[in-house]
Amino acid sequence: MSVDVVQTQIGALHTTPVTGRQPRRGPGDYGRLLGRLVVVLLLIGFALVFLYPFAWLIAASLKARENVFDNTLLPSPVHWSNYADVWDQLPLLHWMFNSVTIAVLAATAVAVSSSVVAFGFAYFRFPLRNVLFGLVLGTMMLPASVTMIPTYLIWKNLGVLGTWIPLFGANLFGSAFYIFLQRQFFLGLPRELFEAARIDGASYWSMFWRIAMPLAKPSFIIVFLFEFQASWNNLQGALIYLNGGTTDGFTVPLGISYAMTRYSPTNGGHGDYQFVMVAALLVTLPLLALFAVGQRYFIEGVATQGRKG
Repeated sequence: MSVDVVQTQIGALHTTPVTGRQPRRGPGDYGRLLGRLVVVLLLIGFALVFLYPFAWLIAASLKARENVFDNTLLPSPVHWSNYADVWDQLPLLHWMFNSVTIAVLAATAVAVSSSVVAFGFAYFRFPLRNVLFGLVLGTMMLPASVTMIPTYLIWKNLGVLGTWIPLFGANLFGSAFYIFLQRQFFLGLPRELFEAARIDGASYWSMFWRIAMPLAKPSFIIVFLFEFQASWNNLQGALIYLNGGTTDGFTVPLGISYAMTRYSPTNGGHGDYQFVMVAALLVTLPLLALFAVGQRYFIEGVATQGRKG
């Protein structure tokens, strides 16, 4: 670049006025700011509405017996001793251990089995594939009350009533909703990856375990979290298959239901519902921690599906 050109550019810079003023905001800018403010206020309002029951539960767990069911969120005085006494009142550790073990077994079983079936429907081309997949989805239309008695008779004939097996055994055969969810994810994977692996001599199981599963990890974890929550909150199954045993063998939902009956004044109790509130709060914490850890997989799964669509 010549000296004359440089001098010309420097002169142009010196002659360019620099006012330092910010661009003026028009009516449209203020309208957008107002719209964002309204959205933020609505989100805060809805968040407070959804958080109120949890805040009430925390407050009730810190109250005296006679004040448990009032609507104040600031207990006075605060009874921290409720959190120490609940372990003597209820076998809470046994209930949490039972629920965690059953939920992990159920979630792992259904996540693995559903992934295997979903990969088969997504990768293989065979006659009546769509018909069979439609039949699998059709099972979601059956109400749980329709299959309750036949399922109970199956477990009774197998001689496993009163054990944990009925609470997770059926998950070994997959779930229609999770099969559908995983199949949609597998269909988004490039088929060329599997064809190249097949040319290199990989078996179908190797293709599933070493290619499909690592790529589908977000959907696998989502299925695991959904089923963990469903198993953790499964009161009906525990009532049917575990209600005849000792209280130490109860799961969390069945244990809390037992505590509500035990402390009920109509059943000879003294209305010590503060211990029920403490137990309900403590058994909620594992789910909160689990979903906090798995939150990024929800976002990753949605983002991945959005890129494929």
